[in-house]
Amino acid sequence: MIDNIVTKSAVSVTEMARMVGLSRARFYQLVRRGTFPPADQDAVTARPCYFEEKQRQILEARRRNCGVDGQPILFYSRRRDLGTAKGPSRPAKPKVSSDLYAEVIHLLASVKRTMTIAQVEEFVKRKYPEGADGVAPGTVVNAIIEGSRRQNSSGSEG
Repeated sequence: MIDNIVTKSAVSVTEMARMVGLSRARFYQLVRRGTFPPADQDAVTARPCYFEEKQRQILEARRRNCGVDGQPILFYSRRRDLGTAKGPSRPAKPKVSSDLYAEVIHLLASVKRTMTIAQVEEFVKRKYPEGADGVAPGTVVNAIIEGSRRQNSSGSEG
């Protein structure tokens, strides 16, 4: 069975961890425990590495779930579904850049009007339910001013 294992003349610790399907941190943890043998050192670069013989030992230990120290070890399989939604997917919520809000507040201040970011955000959500992507800040400011004029004129009649 060992003959079927594919090895290289030397691999880095990171690559060895990848070959057995573990994170580098978990791999080092198992080396400290004695489950896997410690790394060799490259004579030229002095970097830790694994030559073919230790690669075979580690791959065989992983295959058999038994460390080179003779102790059984359980390996968990990697999670393949990290980051995926479990339920029915919803359409993406339109995002509005906070830069738009900041620019709108700045423009409103130049015409002596004040609004908070929350108020601007609420207005934009009502006015542009599909999202305000690509809407110029000046257009939003004009809509706010026009909306407040309508609100004031309809409130003063009654």
